[in-house]
Amino acid sequence: MERKLTDLIELSADELHARIMAAKESLGKDLVILGHHYQRDDVICYADYRGDSLKLAQIAANIRDAKYIVFCGVHFMAETTDILASDEQMVILPDLNAGCSMADMADEQELEECWDVITALYGDSIIPVTYVNSTAQVKAFVGKHGGLTVTSSNAERVLAHAFETKQRVLFLPDQHLGRNTGVKLGIPLQQMCVYDPKEMEIEFPDGEGDPKMILWKGHCSVHTKFEPVHVQEVREKYPDIRVIVHPECPYETVRLADANGSTNYIIQQIERAPAGTKWAIGTEHNLVHRLAKEHPEQMIISLNERICPCLTMNRIDRPHLLWALEQLCTDRSQPVIRVDQETAKWAKLAIDRMLEIS
Repeated sequence: MERKLTDLIELSADELHARIMAAKESLGKDLVILGHHYQRDDVICYADYRGDSLKLAQIAANIRDAKYIVFCGVHFMAETTDILASDEQMVILPDLNAGCSMADMADEQELEECWDVITALYGDSIIPVTYVNSTAQVKAFVGKHGGLTVTSSNAERVLAHAFETKQRVLFLPDQHLGRNTGVKLGIPLQQMCVYDPKEMEIEFPDGEGDPKMILWKGHCSVHTKFEPVHVQEVREKYPDIRVIVHPECPYETVRLADANGSTNYIIQQIERAPAGTKWAIGTEHNLVHRLAKEHPEQMIISLNERICPCLTMNRIDRPHLLWALEQLCTDRSQPVIRVDQETAKWAKLAIDRMLEIS
């Protein structure tokens, strides 16, 4: 496999494109390629559908004709697709090393330990809510305990629903999305605590009180690089610029921004903005630079040009995509994503609960 992939890496851009298109044509209706907005331009151009986590989950739940679903994204997204796909469908991640550091910040054992700690303190008053940026095992735990998944697109709606069910919410693994969404719902910071899975302790960074939200101590390694100082710097340079950020950014950054919302929200705001508008966007570089190319009538820059794109998202490149497609054409072994039936059953319950209210 490595020799074959090495050979593909040495191909020219034109050769890669020609062979990818030939493989797509050969596979025909048996193939659907899904691409997340954070993918690099030279990969997402081959996607049959592109979107954020919520949109791609909704699309995956309705794909039934395709035999093969190739996911250009990261591991937890491909897992979600396999959970929602039929048993006859095969979900392929072109590079199995395309993971997510945030998803890796919470595993099933740590979650079980957390649940023991917080239920000992607060009893049967807690509903678990997990960001889709989590492993299938974490989603399954949440499904078993009456909870549901959430994306940045539907976070307010899902959290409002969760609070109709229980007095408290355990939100994982991204503390920033949880905190920023909680503030939008009117929950004071003093009613939010942070659970540290390494120390198995609860912290009260904004003053100890009776918590409504228990936030897991996790974060996105990309979005935490957008800091308040970057908002201040860009406004000094461009006084009339608007700052829009993803809610995975720290609370202090979100508070200073003009607007915040999901990947899809950010795209919609740019698409609706008049010519001449100036934007500094705090999210993954591939998307920001794509928006700048697609909207030359506006000035669009990254809120922090000094950070790198998401390294794990960028593992999916054209050689890996071509390798996966040509393996399918010749019925050879694949980087297939398979979630075991028991895990998939409970994880799907958590996802379905989210989709029902989305």
